Amino acid sequence: MLSDVEWFTHAFAIDPPGPAQPTDPQRALVDRLCREVVRRRMTTPAHMLLEMGRPLNYLSAQVMHFFQPFVTALADPDAYDQLSTFLEQRGSIEYISQRLQAIEATATADARSHHAS
Repeated sequence: MLSDVEWFTHAFAIDPPGPAQPTDPQRALVDRLCREVVRRRMTTPAHMLLEMGRPLNYLSAQVMHFFQPFVTALADPDAYDQLSTFLEQRGSIEYISQRLQAIEATATADARSHHAS
């Protein structure tokens, strides 16, 4: 049994700062989504959307779970579940934002090297 002080300390514990650590399927899904965003040149709007939704990422994941029966009629149910589960974690938005930046930097470097040759 926890003492009152231990309970109080544990009650306000938060996850460590920094990006969340996705599972391998979640990592592959996030990378696929980020590559598609970069390919469509929608990186800036995606960053804006991520930053605006950062305080509500857990709530957004719950809304995704609610709409899962409808959306999975058109989308891959496993991928949708992986994404909504990943978004429940603190730091998931940070991870997606970092991956988006890294993939965009790689695409930009590849485009520059392609134009230089």
